[in-house]
Amino acid sequence: MPNSDGPTPLERFLGGILPENPTYRQILGICPTLAVSNNMKSAMTMVGAVAFVMIGSNIMTSLIRKLLKPHLRILVFVLTIASFVTIADKFLAAYFYTMSKQLGPYVPLIIVNCIIIARCEVCAARQGVLASTADAIGQTLGFALGLASIGTFREILGSGTWFDLRVMPSWWVNWSIMIQPPGAFITLGLLMGAANWIGSRKRKRTPAAA
Repeated sequence: MPNSDGPTPLERFLGGILPENPTYRQILGICPTLAVSNNMKSAMTMVGAVAFVMIGSNIMTSLIRKLLKPHLRILVFVLTIASFVTIADKFLAAYFYTMSKQLGPYVPLIIVNCIIIARCEVCAARQGVLASTADAIGQTLGFALGLASIGTFREILGSGTWFDLRVMPSWWVNWSIMIQPPGAFITLGLLMGAANWIGSRKRKRTPAAA
């Protein structure tokens, strides 16, 4: 049953950025993360679309949470998310046609993005609008951190650019593998390993400090 108990809005917001980072901690939404992170423009466009859908879906789900029936909640989540995804997809097609074509099917696939469905279930269906909005913004920032870090490495090493601006010297030989699917897996694995290593070092220091 829906309830108002749970983390505070601030805790929801901060938790989504690092402690519950969708990419490096929860390992959710990996398909779009790998598919659109070969350059920063497409990565940040995806972040914008996900932000719109996640915030809108969390707010709407929170507003109707007391009306949700247990056996219908997933259906309601998907229908709510699909409505916002349709708006985002049509907006991109109307005003950013080139980017919309570049992202291809990955914008419509936001409908089944595990991050958004999970936040509807974990937070929005259980807490009020303020906490749900804070949760959505925090999770979006965490998702943006994941895509930005992967996209930065892939674009700089693979193309020598960042947001299509040349940042590497003229003698730099582009690592073409980095902008191809194998480069996405390599980059994600290395950055996830680094995040886990940093986290384990912090955990080891905490008991020593205590």
